[in-house]
Amino acid sequence: MKGEAHEAEDRVRYQYRRRIWAVCFDSDSDSDSDTEHGAEKMSKALSIAIVAIFFLTACFLPVDLSIAQESREQSMDDIIQGLDDEASKGDELEDVIKGFEDESDEPREEPPGGDEFLDGFEEDVKETSGERSAEKKISPSWSLEGEFAVTSTYNFAPDAAEPWQGLTMLRPELELTLKNKFSDRWQGQISARGFYDTIYVLRGRDEYTQQVLDTYESELRLEDTFIQGSITDQLDTKIGRQIVVWGTLDNLRVTDILNPLDLRQPGLTDIDDLRLPVTMVKFDYYFGRWDLSVMAIPEVRFSKLPAFGSDFYPFPAPRPPEGNPDQGFEEMQFAAAMTGVFSGWDVGIYWGNTYADQAYAESSVPGALGPLVLNRPRTHMLGTAANVAIGNWLLKAEAAGFNGLRYTNTPGIEYTRLDMGGGVEYSGFKEATLSLEVVNRHLFDYREVLLLPPDEIRENEFQWSLRFMKDFLNDTLTLTLLASTFGIKADDGAFQRLDAEYDITDAMSVRGGVVFYESGEKGLFQGVEASDRLFLVYRVSF
Repeated sequence: MKGEAHEAEDRVRYQYRRRIWAVCFDSDSDSDSDTEHGAEKMSKALSIAIVAIFFLTACFLPVDLSIAQESREQSMDDIIQGLDDEASKGDELEDVIKGFEDESDEPREEPPGGDEFLDGFEEDVKETSGERSAEKKISPSWSLEGEFAVTSTYNFAPDAAEPWQGLTMLRPELELTLKNKFSDRWQGQISARGFYDTIYVLRGRDEYTQQVLDTYESELRLEDTFIQGSITDQLDTKIGRQIVVWGTLDNLRVTDILNPLDLRQPGLTDIDDLRLPVTMVKFDYYFGRWDLSVMAIPEVRFSKLPAFGSDFYPFPAPRPPEGNPDQGFEEMQFAAAMTGVFSGWDVGIYWGNTYADQAYAESSVPGALGPLVLNRPRTHMLGTAANVAIGNWLLKAEAAGFNGLRYTNTPGIEYTRLDMGGGVEYSGFKEATLSLEVVNRHLFDYREVLLLPPDEIRENEFQWSLRFMKDFLNDTLTLTLLASTFGIKADDGAFQRLDAEYDITDAMSVRGGVVFYESGEKGLFQGVEASDRLFLVYRVSF
């Protein structure tokens, strides 16, 4: 009986509150809209210039607040008048309360159905959820996405040789991705990219070496193509061509060894856009804050380098042919990682048994003189990485040991190398970040002959990068300055890139900038100062 009495009181209080709301607030709904006027935010002046690509200037004057002030004064008068109106409603409100007190003494009947009525709704919700889940599992969801881009580059270096003067690229590019969601746990996609650079037809294909035409004129390749899903609540898998990023550094590589890079046009874009997907079978087991990943990699793929005849290729003769290892299960590569994500910091441990990306030349006839071929040593890597967030600062560190490295000038000798890197990133600026990263690679049991061509390896190879990024115009315009240097004083080469990317719409953007190159004493940066470029990229997603 006490429960019925409490329920009756609850109903009385509910009706009482509703009648009070009707009396006190219905007549003031018009005045409420007047109080919602506020001052708009003041915009700031903006002026950014990009060398020979485009010039953007945006100036926003402060909004005149006199209208808003007048609106506030009018709204205040309305509020005071509204309070006077509410005071006149006192008698009516007392009548309402008195009426409810009289009604509360009368017994009230239970509404028909009670809990059984609500239980019926719960059953309907469960049945509807089950039907929707079944539909997701039965009906696959297909979608087609794509991106079309046009990239152009212009070499303005005065010492550039023909045919690398002036306009050097006019390349339309198309990427299509077909996605399918098979069920709540499984999905997959097929992605392909292709381009055709029209500059070689416009300037004459006879002006270029065959290696340049094969490397730069056209291409059609399979991109991220995989199927992934959850085997259990703690075990996931991903099978196919994919990109797996290891480590904490953003601009330099220490433990990030699984995906090769596209280095045919160095310096034009960030490392995130340079990685090439590799076919692998990947399992992820999650427990607590940890993720254990195990990978089997049947595809052997290496970085794409500038071709003989390109202005980024400094040597007078082409490279020896590749003696790549066979693809498939006989040359299977393996890798594993354990990463933990915690509050304010994370850590990772990495292991890999893979082919090194750097090649060495040796005779194609074992034990005798013969034509040279490029081979890749099978190496083991064990590394770790961590980062810690302290306020606006992000501290990064990586270290990795490699053994089994081989070089051309010391046939039959294997080397061990220790790579150590660190970085700091500061995000305390308004809509801007500044980061510095450094890496040193130390080769043990070093021999002076390694400094000679074609190896050109130092005992300690130092590299550092500095990046500044800032957003403007509500994050629609991003300005980036990147300086990447090989050697403490750029002894082995360097480049600096200044670029700006503007989002015209959510699906359309334009990016342009300039890259300055500095020649070094060795490697691909010899004579590269004659390759300074302007670039412009127009991109549409659909």
